[in-house]
Amino acid sequence: MNMTTAFFVHIIGNSKTSLWGMDGRTRLERMLGTIKTVAVVKEVSQLTETDPVLLLRADYLFDSRVISALMALHEPAVLVAPMDETPVAILIDGKNAAAMCEVLNEKRPAPDDLPVRTLKDLPIQVQQNLKKKDPPYVLPIRRCNQAELESELFAASYKGVTDLVTKWLWPWPAFMVTRLCVRLGLKPNHVTLLSLVLAVLAGVAFWYGAFGIGLIMAWLMTFLDTVDGKLARVTLTSSKLGDVLDHGLDIIHPPLWYLAWGVGLMATATPVADLELLVWLMFIGYVGGRLCEGAFQFWLASFDIFIWRKVDSFHRLITARRNPNLILLTAGWMADRPDIGFILVVLWHLLSTLFLAYRLFAAWQSRSQDGVLHSWMENIDPVRDRQQLAVRIFTRLPFPQRYVNPAADNE
Repeated sequence: MNMTTAFFVHIIGNSKTSLWGMDGRTRLERMLGTIKTVAVVKEVSQLTETDPVLLLRADYLFDSRVISALMALHEPAVLVAPMDETPVAILIDGKNAAAMCEVLNEKRPAPDDLPVRTLKDLPIQVQQNLKKKDPPYVLPIRRCNQAELESELFAASYKGVTDLVTKWLWPWPAFMVTRLCVRLGLKPNHVTLLSLVLAVLAGVAFWYGAFGIGLIMAWLMTFLDTVDGKLARVTLTSSKLGDVLDHGLDIIHPPLWYLAWGVGLMATATPVADLELLVWLMFIGYVGGRLCEGAFQFWLASFDIFIWRKVDSFHRLITARRNPNLILLTAGWMADRPDIGFILVVLWHLLSTLFLAYRLFAAWQSRSQDGVLHSWMENIDPVRDRQQLAVRIFTRLPFPQRYVNPAADNE
């Protein structure tokens, strides 16, 4: 075995139903393939008696957080499914692995001396990368619930705290286009490259004052920017190149769009005075906001500033990022005053960055007094605290409740 391997996983069986083009075994293998210290073994006979091994049933859909939490237990345990208490995963040593494989294969109750764990017993933390805290899941993969499971995987790939367009306008069309991409065999990098082309074309259109055409391409680009991330997560096909290209594009192109829009105004009937000053103010606001976000996570906390307090999460809905700014530019163009749209973007950058600077200062004061900052999401329960507006907006109900009564979840 590889000397860097700290944990072994053995996958049992497979699912007859595919989710987003993958059967259960393939999904687990791709998921585990991203963890450098984990090795998937085809036969438990490859293990020594003391090797820690996690046995997983491939006919169940596992939340990646559940697998990580199981590995962190460091003691034998059996995880049962929340709906029917069927054993679905067993953490054991190599000596007893073969016997426990039979338990999962034959769907027998686990031995009495093996501690039983449920999802509620596992330490599931806030998902820092997706800025949310959703209930974990372990769900049977069946033909009858295929559509619901694919919807669950797609929803789980979405950030909890994001801008209002991404959160409320894009989900349904993005789901449909992501499904089409899977059927056509398109990869996330294909979508990202198309986004890059649209970003360049939108900037060129803005530069020459063709604001209507530019806005169409810009909105298409922002939509595809949502699709490529969701496609990567539901199919587990992200790459380092795609990640760098996607995030690099997100950071670089917005201020260049606004600059191009300002230049384009000079060839219209509504040019702006002091264009150079406005452009400098826009760049100061844009860079300043990014610096505030980075300083918070680099010096003050391990999480994003937008999930520190509830007010910060609400601010993220409308903060001076690309999509809210595109709303301002679109409104200005529709009112036949693209100059006002540009000025509003500049002002919104400055106001948003001032608010972020205030929040950064408040966070520094709080850490100085309390020692450690905590996200508001850490202590909430998506079900118990459903009466809170922030919980309803930024978290989801557990899987069964969402599909029994989908209207109860205000997303």
